[in-house]
Amino acid sequence: MVQTFTQLETISLEVPNSIALTVTGDQFEALVFANPDLRLERTAQGELIVNPPTGGESSSRNLSISGQLGNWCETHEDLGEGFDSSGGFILPNGATRSPDASWVSRARWEALTAKERKGFVPLCPDFVVELRSASDSLSTLQTKMREYIDNGARLGWLEIYRQQAEVEILANPTELSGEDVLPGFVLNLRRVWR
Repeated sequence: MVQTFTQLETISLEVPNSIALTVTGDQFEALVFANPDLRLERTAQGELIVNPPTGGESSSRNLSISGQLGNWCETHEDLGEGFDSSGGFILPNGATRSPDASWVSRARWEALTAKERKGFVPLCPDFVVELRSASDSLSTLQTKMREYIDNGARLGWLEIYRQQAEVEILANPTELSGEDVLPGFVLNLRRVWR
């Protein structure tokens, strides 16, 4: 006899850090759509990552970064598309990631089909930002930034990540340049570090 469920059943599950949950791409997509309030990511090996909500200070800092990038995108819309932390990207290595802020060049965005633009975007952004919150391990974020660069990102900010270059660590910068990736974009860090 086959049992048919007519109503979704919700369960709670606590998983120790030492246990990794792996999911296929299709399972990951089903989880995301069934749990729209969760921030989920998937590694290239299929490991499910649940990102907890950030605190007020991290959220305010992220809004400053996203707002400044968004303003630049509005005045340079012919150059590409910007994304906030809710945007998911399927990287060439198979991981599904959601940077805190990101940007894709116009040519790469226009090369996508309408269906690809609506779902998880099947490419690595040209530019990514990861903001470290209290619940984030620096080494985990550094690995994630290296993954973005290895999958095609041209510029990344946690520290400064670039293609074929050593990571650059700046001491107390007041602003960051978008360089040739985001021409004319300068992130004012005054509100980010307050």
